[in-house]
Amino acid sequence: MHVPDGFIDAPVSAAAGVVAAGAVAVSLRGARRELDERTAPLAGLVAAFIFAVQMLNFPVAAGTSGHLLGGALAAILVGPYTGVLCVTVVLLMQGILFADGGLTALGVNVLDMGIVTTVVAYALFRGLLGVLPRTRRSVTVASFVAALVSVPAAACAFTLIYWIGGTTDIPIGKVFTAMVGVHVLIGIGEAVITALTVGAVIAVRPDLVHGARGLTSSLKLRVDGELVDAPAPQPAAPAAARSHRGIWAAGLVTALVLAGFVSYYASANPDGLEKVAADQGIDKKTEEHAAKDSPLADYGVKDVSDARLSGGLAGVIGVGATIVVGSGVFYVVRRRRTPDAPTDNAREKETA
Repeated sequence: MHVPDGFIDAPVSAAAGVVAAGAVAVSLRGARRELDERTAPLAGLVAAFIFAVQMLNFPVAAGTSGHLLGGALAAILVGPYTGVLCVTVVLLMQGILFADGGLTALGVNVLDMGIVTTVVAYALFRGLLGVLPRTRRSVTVASFVAALVSVPAAACAFTLIYWIGGTTDIPIGKVFTAMVGVHVLIGIGEAVITALTVGAVIAVRPDLVHGARGLTSSLKLRVDGELVDAPAPQPAAPAAARSHRGIWAAGLVTALVLAGFVSYYASANPDGLEKVAADQGIDKKTEEHAAKDSPLADYGVKDVSDARLSGGLAGVIGVGATIVVGSGVFYVVRRRRTPDAPTDNAREKETA
């Protein structure tokens, strides 16, 4: 759903940029509460993982493909504010290095793919957890539903932006029907990827999943006919002291393999927005990307003739650049947190 230059007129693109910048500024402040010594390294990894998985287009229907948007996944793993920043870092890397998503449309893309998906997904995720049993399985189920809904929600947001500032005169009803129809299908793929990833992390390190914090119900014992809370078992070591290096290394290797090798076998069909744009005529005024001459444009390394090697190298470079930039951003954000400001995890412990 990367919007290129020329789809949306300059005034609306600028307005979207202002809204996106404001949301990112709010997220920078909010992320200070979400990031701690455990989650800051994980946040950079989440951004790199989203970058890698977005290279894996999967076929959906009628010559169309889709890929992960990642807002739901990021929000559930590291928190909604940090999730917005994760997706924003990915979009910056894609737009600047790989000429994917217009630079003048960067605000539109951040608003659509980063903010709308994250807000919708996390709000629905928390709402579902409020009515589902307090178990890890409920977190996975809620992740699936939230991710599924977030994709057509982003399609609706794009349709609204196009209705306000589209550069072609196409009936909005046709755009809405086409966008939502294909992105419901893409949402199924998004939901599967999100649920599998969240479930895998919960299985090995549930303490690292932001959306799973505080959900474990205490053990109940029946005493004199009444149920009372059993004494909490004492962990062998504080959760914060447990090393996250293993999962970080496993996640990095997975991202490198996906971007450097598996991406070669991704679907070559146009994604949902590209297909709708071509079918409906939205792309009539598409402009050339300002970074079209980048040595990594179109996810290939310039002057490397072998397609497999070129794409693989580009993917590895992208993962490396994303994790470096993302980790740097999250390290600075965490360092700027005031020493007496409690993290979200500490707040949950105080209210437990």
